[in-house]
Amino acid sequence: MIDRIWHGWTTRADADEYERLLREEILPSFAEAENDGYRGARLLRRGADGDDEEVEFVTILRFDSIESVKAFAGEAYREAHVPDAAREVLKRRDDRARHYEVREEREYPADGS
Repeated sequence: MIDRIWHGWTTRADADEYERLLREEILPSFAEAENDGYRGARLLRRGADGDDEEVEFVTILRFDSIESVKAFAGEAYREAHVPDAAREVLKRRDDRARHYEVREEREYPADGS
């Protein structure tokens, strides 16, 4: 399993719009693309602290293998895939995505059992 991790930052004023784009357009379009190795996404958001005007977003896309990542992103798979609508509201962004091999994953029940 491979996690593809990418960071982008918006202003406080653009954060809700960017999150809407991710939830309603961008992430669903990834699921609709023909790539049997795509397994889903996780979206993280960290609000601006103190006087910091930026809001950070982290997207984590899950794939079966690096070959599945390449099927999704092409041979230049390390390059960030940022649709034009997202570019309009992002203040800054990583130019590249990072890929991590998932070595272990654990989940625990909410009730502690």
